[in-house]
Amino acid sequence: MNATGLLGFMVAALLAGAAVPIQTGLNTQLGKAMGSPFLASLISFIVGTLSVFMVILINQPVVPSVSRLISLPWWIYAGGLCGALFVTAAILLAPRLGATTMLGLFITGQMLASLAFDHYGSLGFPQHPVSWFRFIGVALIIAGVFVIQRF
Repeated sequence: MNATGLLGFMVAALLAGAAVPIQTGLNTQLGKAMGSPFLASLISFIVGTLSVFMVILINQPVVPSVSRLISLPWWIYAGGLCGALFVTAAILLAPRLGATTMLGLFITGQMLASLAFDHYGSLGFPQHPVSWFRFIGVALIIAGVFVIQRF
């Protein structure tokens, strides 16, 4: 991949990351309005599901067969559970921790898990052994979370 392509993907990742505190703030307000963080999560996922459904209708009119869906291993669907955990945790934690601390902790958890997944090549990720530089990078993120929380 050339540098321009990589830069484009990095900008896309930054924009997607910027959407997370927006999503959290909106879903937290929805949870307050509905009186339940779980109902807010459900509504958020319904809106997201309908949005993705529309994109599929426009871009990929072929729907996979039921037999193909049930032939996949059961654990492959756990990504939806992870999404539900993330959205609901954000709704519950943002008002208590603030957006910066909460997202800093989320990112720390993501980086620690990612180090392990990359090191072992788990879940289909290419294998990238843990190096001192990678470890130091994650340690700096953890230190940053402590600085954010303290000040």
